Amino acid sequence: MTPPSQSRRGFLFRLGIGLNVLGAALVGIPVVGYIFGPARRRTDGQSWIGLGPIGAFPAGETRLATYENPVRVPWDGATAKIACWVRHIKGERFQVFAVNCAHLGCPVRWFAQSRLFMCPCHGGAYYEDGSRASGPPPRGLFEYEYRVRDGALWVRGGQLPTLSRPV
Repeated sequence: MTPPSQSRRGFLFRLGIGLNVLGAALVGIPVVGYIFGPARRRTDGQSWIGLGPIGAFPAGETRLATYENPVRVPWDGATAKIACWVRHIKGERFQVFAVNCAHLGCPVRWFAQSRLFMCPCHGGAYYEDGSRASGPPPRGLFEYEYRVRDGALWVRGGQLPTLSRPV
């Protein structure tokens, strides 16, 4: 017996099905990865990160410090470094502020002469304790949770400050 000859119509039908399966796989694999990706990562994303020894932050001064974002991915590069302002009040009392203005998120700068944080975007100003001084910001600077352990300052990283969920 000889196998039945294949019709042109049957061949094109099977070719169309194969191309549709290939297209669905090319679109579906990234979609499935996007949906199930958070389950593969840490769910909390918040962890304690060392900012350095207490001696690096003299009492009565405010200094800029950086830490590595705990939820970074390898291709983040320099954007994985997060800046924060550290104010050493006295002893083991600190305040750690997010560098972003509470208005629209522009980076604030510390001016030691006037003892104010100033936002260059819309003129927001904050007192040294992070409370709102003037301008459009609706509230004070966002403050990170911190702890002192073994003579070093640690900050809880991985938090995104927003008005609805301050850190």
